[in-house]
Amino acid sequence: MFRVLFYSPRIAPNTGNAIRMVAGTGCELHLVEPLGFDLSEPKLRRAGLDYHDLASVTVHRDLDAAWEAMAPQRVYAFTAHASARFDAVSYQPGDVVMFGPEPTGLDAATLADPHITAQLRIPMLAGRRSLNLSNAAAVVVYEAWRQHGYNGAV
Repeated sequence: MFRVLFYSPRIAPNTGNAIRMVAGTGCELHLVEPLGFDLSEPKLRRAGLDYHDLASVTVHRDLDAAWEAMAPQRVYAFTAHASARFDAVSYQPGDVVMFGPEPTGLDAATLADPHITAQLRIPMLAGRRSLNLSNAAAVVVYEAWRQHGYNGAV
């Protein structure tokens, strides 16, 4: 399936929601430290409900450790500053969809990482800064899964 990477997430409930989403889609969630919360926080556990045992979640000490562990072929970094749309990509199993911390997103240095295949955006109305992190990840994962006929879904 697909791999979701949250680079230094700051808000526990967003990560909890993402845990529930990856459990429901068969994706993996990769979290890159530093995290803005403890993984045992009640808000994170409540958002993920009883899906923690059904989800694949890996924490990496830094981005280099994440790249080493995942050995990605393609990485799509999401930023409101990109010109290419997320639905213009033909996603493949194993692709990494990467999102930055709330509320700043990925910084210029991180976006320059040579592992990043392309920078993509999710369309929004003018004057809006960004979508909620877990919502943005869900939009992208479901588009990627849709392109593969929701393989494995009931």
